[in-house]
This record gives sequence, C-alpha cells and structure tokens, in this order.
Amino acid sequence: MSEFFQQGPELKNQFDDDELLRSCLRRILPEHVYHEVETDLKRFGQRVVSDILALAEHVESNEPVLETFDPWGRRVDKVTVSRAWQELDKVSAEEGLVAIGYERKYGEHSRTVQMAKKYLFHPSSAYYSCPLAMTDGAAKLIETYGDTFLKDRAFKRLTSRDPNIFWTSGQWMTEKTGGSDVSRSETVARSDNGAWRLYGTKWFTSAVTAQMAMTLARIEDEKGETVAGNRGLSLFYLELRNEDGEYNELEILRLKDKLGTRGLPTAELELKGSRARLVGRPGAGVRSIATLFNITRIDNSTAAISSSRRLLALARDYAGKREAFGRKLRDLPLHVDTLAKMEVRFQGAFHLGFYVSRLLGRTECPGSDIDSAQAQALLRLLTPVSKLYTAKQNLAITSELVESFGGAGYCEDTGLPKWLRDAQTLAIWEGTTNVLSMDTLRAVFKEKCFSAYEADVRQRLGRLSGSPFDALKEPVQRSLDHLVELTEEMSGAVPELVEVCARSYAYSLARVMIAGLLLEHAHFYRDEASGQKWLMVAHRWCEKTLSPVTIPDREHIKMNQAILF
Repeated sequence: MSEFFQQGPELKNQFDDDELLRSCLRRILPEHVYHEVETDLKRFGQRVVSDILALAEHVESNEPVLETFDPWGRRVDKVTVSRAWQELDKVSAEEGLVAIGYERKYGEHSRTVQMAKKYLFHPSSAYYSCPLAMTDGAAKLIETYGDTFLKDRAFKRLTSRDPNIFWTSGQWMTEKTGGSDVSRSETVARSDNGAWRLYGTKWFTSAVTAQMAMTLARIEDEKGETVAGNRGLSLFYLELRNEDGEYNELEILRLKDKLGTRGLPTAELELKGSRARLVGRPGAGVRSIATLFNITRIDNSTAAISSSRRLLALARDYAGKREAFGRKLRDLPLHVDTLAKMEVRFQGAFHLGFYVSRLLGRTECPGSDIDSAQAQALLRLLTPVSKLYTAKQNLAITSELVESFGGAGYCEDTGLPKWLRDAQTLAIWEGTTNVLSMDTLRAVFKEKCFSAYEADVRQRLGRLSGSPFDALKEPVQRSLDHLVELTEEMSGAVPELVEVCARSYAYSLARVMIAGLLLEHAHFYRDEASGQKWLMVAHRWCEKTLSPVTIPDREHIKMNQAILF
C-alpha cells in the first residue's frame, strides 16, 4: 500500500490565466495600446509566479528587525529588512509600477495599464505594494501642489525607472489621539530661521525604510499657539535622513507587531525637530493630503481584488487535484457552487476597481467621451465606495476560500492562513468601512456628486439593447430609481438617522454601479463565445437585491444603545 501525499495548488502565468483581466483590457484599451502592453503583461504575469514570488516568500520568512542601540549604547534605530525586500524595490522601479502613471504614454489609459501591472504584482509582493501606493500618492500630491524644488528633487525620483534613483515615500497621518480623525493630530511645526521643524509622535508609519514622507502638523505661531481642528493642519515634506546618512532628528520607538503584512516594516516614530518643508498653503493640509490618499485608496482596491483573484486561482487549481467522497472537489456541486459565488463577487469588485482607475486616468488626461466635470464627480464618489466595498468583498471571499482547503487552509506552512490575516489589513488601511461610508455621504450631500453617478448608470444601461439585456437591466433601473428616491429622502432626514444607514447606502451604490458594469462587459462580448460566461455572471449579480437600504427611525438608535450599553 503506497503512502498518499496530497498535491498542493499551483499557479500558472497570472496574465494568461486571467481571462477577466485580458477581456477587460481588450475591451477598454485602444487596439494598438492593448497589443503593445499585452506582451509586457504576459512576461510580467510569469515573473509574479517565479522570481518575484520567490522574493515575497523570502521576505515573509525574514521579518524586519529593529536594533535600537548598538553594543556600546549609542542610539542607532537600525531597521534591518531582508535582501529580498530591497530586491522588490528594484523590481518596482524597473517595471515602472509608479512611473507608468506619470509618463502618461498611453494618455487617459495610462492608469489602467498601471493598475493592471499593480494588480498582477500585489499578491506576489509581500505588501511592497503598500510603499508603492504611498509613493504613487506622494508623486500625485507633489505634481499637484509641489514647488520647483520638490518637483526637481522628489518627483523625478518617485517616478523613476532607475533603481539607483528611485525613491519610495511614507504617509504619516496616524497619531495616538486618532487615526482617521486627523483633526486631533498633535504634531507641531515650529519656524526655525525661515525653515520648519516638526515635533510629535506618529503612531503608525508604514514603509519606515522609505527615503521621504508626507505628513501633517500644526503650525505654531510666535506665541507658541496652534489652531485646533482640521483648519490648523498643514502638509509637510520631510526626508528621513540627512546628507550624512543620519536620521533627520527622529527616533524609531518600535516596530508594530501586526496581525498580518508581517514583512512590511511599520513603525512608531518620534519627531524631535525634524526638518521639513511646507507643501501648499498653511492650514490646507487635510485638503492637500486628500490628493494623496485618494490614490492610496484606489491602490487599496487594486490590492483587494488582486488578492481575491490569487486565492481563487489557488482554490480552482486545488479543486481539480483534491478528492473527497470518491470525486474531485470540482465535481462536487456544493463545492463548485461556493466557488462560483466567490467568483461572481470577485468579478463585481474587479469591474468597480478598474472603472475607478479609468476615471482617474480620464481626469488626468481630459478629452475622452465622458464630461470632465462628471468624471471628477464620479471619481470623488466612487473612490471611497470602491475602497470600502472591494475590501469587504475580499474579506468574505478570503474567509470562504481558506475554508475550501479544509485543514490545509489552517496550517501556516501551506502559506494559506496569511491571506486571511492580510485581508483584514485592507479593510482598515486608508479608512475603515464606517469612515469611508461617512465620506461617501459627504461626497453625495456636501459635494453634490450623486447626479453624476445617476447619469453614468442611466447612460450605461441606455446603451444596452436586445435580448436578454432588456430584461436584465430592468431590476437595475428599479434599484437606481430607489436610490434616487432614497437620496432625496436622506437629504431632508435627521443627520443621525442618515448616518446609521451610511454603510448600507454605500454598499448599494457599489452594487448598482457594478450591475451596470457587468452588463456592459457582457454586452460588448455578446457575439463571442466568452460572452455567455460574462452574461451568466451579470445575471447572477442582477438577480440579487441591489439596494435594500432604508432610513431607520429614532427607536432604532435607542435600541442600539440599549443592546450595547
């Protein structure tokens, strides 16, 4: 009797194996652009399952270490990362993972091409995608608000393809007083002979090995007084090290002991007079840095959908290898039904994330078939919606798929449990679900972005015709009509009642938009063999209740308090 050994899941070329990615790019990119980038993406799709994946595995088995003092008691705050982490930095530069977005070789489609590469890279990056997201955001911020000095010194390095020049950037907002509530920030900026020095603690700073960072601080006047709230915050640029290689008047207090993303060095810092440069107008820090975290939120969506896709690829491959009850898992109807439900969730999230990336490209390179003001409003609204929704979908998908491996999914040496730990990160970073739901309300009611959303969905549905699209779009139109009525009702409702339904409202915005995107994709391929598959996915999506949200009454809030407190 031979001893049995289960064969584990294997990954194929992640571009060749991803029919959805290829079909999406072929649909939205001009033909000449698609043919040009296809070769590069095919090559990169193989790299991310070979040498790049090997680097990620090395990073995750060699976590960063902080040496606070040298053997003689001198403070050094030396963060040691693995050689592979440094190699991923080199790969990121050479592959143009930030540069593509700013070279704008493909005009409005540059961000789509960039997102496709980041989408392939993230699951094999050991979260090197995190410093890249902040680097991308810092580049956008400096491009928008930076002076000549910052553009010459920092921007060209952040967007370089030369590993010897390339810089990454940190994003230092979180303090002990609050994370998303930056109005409570206590870091102070003091004038020093025409320059600025920063004092305070930054409680959560990822990518502590970066060369620079963007941060918020309160400018202190000659009397030593600061302005409270968001109005008092200003945006600053600082470099972590001086010309002599020593730290710029800062100390690393500790590395965070995180649930996941263990290979990514995340620190708590003390700024002790760090030299910094004001970016933009004094007191406009929150508005300015929003330019940065709008980019990082889009990158967060990219990471969420690509993580879902990678785990689906592993689960699908494993289903063809694992036997249970005398059959392969792929032949067990309930198992297949579970995977199919996760696939539909993933495809919905995929289309939403890529659409937001397309909108970013359109706002940066106006002149497309969509009105510039409408694109700006849509981007403002869908950025928080996409981030919160894709992150939550990824959590649900990951939990279900880790379970689909049975006991192997619970054993660390299979590499599967890390996906569940890391998935929680994406729901927290760049704004929790509730924080982003409130931001969605601001976009709708304060910045009046809903009309652009309604027009976009109606225009998309209006371009669909013929059987079965006439029937499929009807429930989507009804759900949109409900959202229109609900939005009008919310505009006149008691604010605390509106706040309670903010999350379900944001989810509904996501689901209705996704329905239109899925139908559009299926309609484009209606005369091709693959069209039937995309149609089935759209049908599955549209048969769900897309907009179940209602405004609660005051009794609901009282019951919440009674239940909990």
